[in-house]
Amino acid sequence: MKASVLIVDDEPGVRAALAGVLRDEGYEVDAVDSGEAGLDRLTRAAYDVILLDIWLPGIDGLTTLQRMRDRQVDAPVVMISGHGNIESAVKAIKIGAFDFVEKPLSLEKTVLVVSNALRQQRLEVENRALRARVDQDLKMVGEGYAMSQLREQVAMAAPTNGRVLISGGNGTGKELVARSIHALSRRRGGPFVEVNCAAIPEELIESELFGHVRGAFTGAVSDRRGKFELADGGTIFLDEIGDMSLKTQAKVLRALQEQIVEPVGGAARIRVDTRVLAATNKDLTEEIKAGRFREDLYFRLNVIPIFVPPLRDRQEDIPLLSEHFMRLFAREYGRRFKSLDPSAAAVLAHYGWPGNVRELRNVIERLMIMVPGEVITAQDLAFLGGGVRPAPAEAVEEIRQLHDARDAFERDYILKALARQQGNISRTAEALGVERSNLYRKMRALGIAAPRGSERDEDGG
Repeated sequence: MKASVLIVDDEPGVRAALAGVLRDEGYEVDAVDSGEAGLDRLTRAAYDVILLDIWLPGIDGLTTLQRMRDRQVDAPVVMISGHGNIESAVKAIKIGAFDFVEKPLSLEKTVLVVSNALRQQRLEVENRALRARVDQDLKMVGEGYAMSQLREQVAMAAPTNGRVLISGGNGTGKELVARSIHALSRRRGGPFVEVNCAAIPEELIESELFGHVRGAFTGAVSDRRGKFELADGGTIFLDEIGDMSLKTQAKVLRALQEQIVEPVGGAARIRVDTRVLAATNKDLTEEIKAGRFREDLYFRLNVIPIFVPPLRDRQEDIPLLSEHFMRLFAREYGRRFKSLDPSAAAVLAHYGWPGNVRELRNVIERLMIMVPGEVITAQDLAFLGGGVRPAPAEAVEEIRQLHDARDAFERDYILKALARQQGNISRTAEALGVERSNLYRKMRALGIAAPRGSERDEDGG
């Protein structure tokens, strides 16, 4: 499809010359002789680029440009400036013009400026599309109680610089939570640097985190910046922090305390301004008791604890997640969107999801690729085991209903107890006859967010 250009100039010779050369370059061209005519034309058609003279009869070019912007015309505007009108051209740039060309016009330069304006517009469109896709990928899908609690915690934690410890099983979406916190933070313009602590060999993780100097060890052929330094001004996400060795934990603790890192083999001390988010699928309190995790590092990281619930506790979100992933893969693979018939929806609802949201995503991707029709049935989900056999499915339903009823009762009971004690965790634990740490653990498991200030509630203060 040809790009379109609107020329707004009161000189017939200029309009004719510009229209001729631009048509030769393959553009569709319209031309008018006044600002009023240009604005009228823009109410009836959209253009990819606008060439606008500053000096015009009636309303001038600057006023015309301002009215275009007021009407949300977002096409790039190239101002045509007469000799001695550079000051007006600069004003036009401040209003939002893309560029300007001087009279007498160089047709070659004008064609180049139009080409650059089109390229800039296409980049902006692509950037908006990419940003929308990123926003969609960062979307935390779900409308149940657990997800509303999680969103509230993310929204409260994001604008701060507080360190966040995200806990939850494999595949629950801990990385998504971390990226959402960064995207909603004041550091969103800075880098987001992820480190998978479980995937990096012990002998390399210090170099990965803090960098190294040339010759520090065999294979260090040049200086290398570490992840903490690369995340300066942004966020570093330490995934699976529970798999980090005690030796590396000590160095991470020092980096958190001093905001200074030292590259391996070097003497330089590099100051960094990096927010730390960490995640684990382990119970770090148990790891501390077993001597595998430093208690002082745990307290440094656990400023804001966030628990991501397993998918089995979010059954009401499974249809929404399934639809979300179907749309994602339909777009990615160029396939038609598929729907779940009631039997397939029941299988997904009653399956245990040991792999959590990640497993559901993989199942939906498989279905989008392998199911030839537009409707997914229980038969298509037979690979989950027992999905098309009514009796086992009914048994699973009964067990899941009992599990849900118990969780619902406990959640409601704890919430009422918290309300009676005005959110005071210590008094609530005493009233329920449980240890405070056990109450916290149960609240996390049930997706109940700790009330604000509860860490200071020993005496209700």
